[in-house]
Amino acid sequence: MEKLAVGGQAVVEGVMMKSPNYLSVAVRTPKGKIKVKKNRYKGIVEKLHLEKIFFIRGIFVLIDMLILGLKAIAFSANASTDSKEEELSSWEIFWTILFALIIALLIFKFLPLWLASFFQTKTNLGNFWLALTDGILKIIFLIIYIWLISRMKDVQRMFEYHGAEHKTVHAYEAGKKLTVQNVKKYVCAHDRCGTAFILIVFFVSIIFYMFIPASLIFWQKLLWRIILLPIIAGISYEIIKLAAKHHKNMLFRTILAPGLALQKLTTKEPDKKQIEVAIAALKSVLKAEKVKF
Repeated sequence: MEKLAVGGQAVVEGVMMKSPNYLSVAVRTPKGKIKVKKNRYKGIVEKLHLEKIFFIRGIFVLIDMLILGLKAIAFSANASTDSKEEELSSWEIFWTILFALIIALLIFKFLPLWLASFFQTKTNLGNFWLALTDGILKIIFLIIYIWLISRMKDVQRMFEYHGAEHKTVHAYEAGKKLTVQNVKKYVCAHDRCGTAFILIVFFVSIIFYMFIPASLIFWQKLLWRIILLPIIAGISYEIIKLAAKHHKNMLFRTILAPGLALQKLTTKEPDKKQIEVAIAALKSVLKAEKVKF
């Protein structure tokens, strides 16, 4: 039987799982129970019938996942503390995403380019080295950022749930019965993880940025990097989608390898209770899809 495309993310004391038509968030409450919220889901891609439009579909998938992720985290934060459940308003989602984008642009666009430009000025090297230095600095900043936040206890818990999410998806894709014993056998890393996607974005951006004229001033170079970001994200989405589909191919294994290695930082070995939550989330969407598991 062909398996559904499923995936998700870690949330506060829980896991979000998404199937083609449904979305589920399972959270461990302070009383030790598992609270599950399930909704029918139709994303921007499906609403606008963009499923077969390459590159463009990836951009809207990412927008969808940002919005869904924020809503899932808000729900899980309330459920994990037994607070009154509240939905995020459209304006709250907008301002949260805008703030996150500004911080990301400062850390992963402005600062690397400023340092790379300083390096280029001192060495008189060409555009290739500017783009390469910029890309390497972004990867270094990403690793440092992940390492720093991983020192926080709450983030460590989320990384454990991240591992539980991946292990559970692995077990389902392998056709195994969704039990804690079966799920525990699988690795924490997964080919389609967002961590791998971010690294591919960085690598693809190096190629694109080599074609930005070296004669432009700093702010023009920065502006072009921001303008090109949706295109780079769309192409990166197609690459990781293709690589995950042909993950046994040596070329695609090489493409995925850095992302899988980085997941050693973003995923941790989950305990039995965390795996139970991930299983509950996945079973919820599979049951709604009326598939055997």
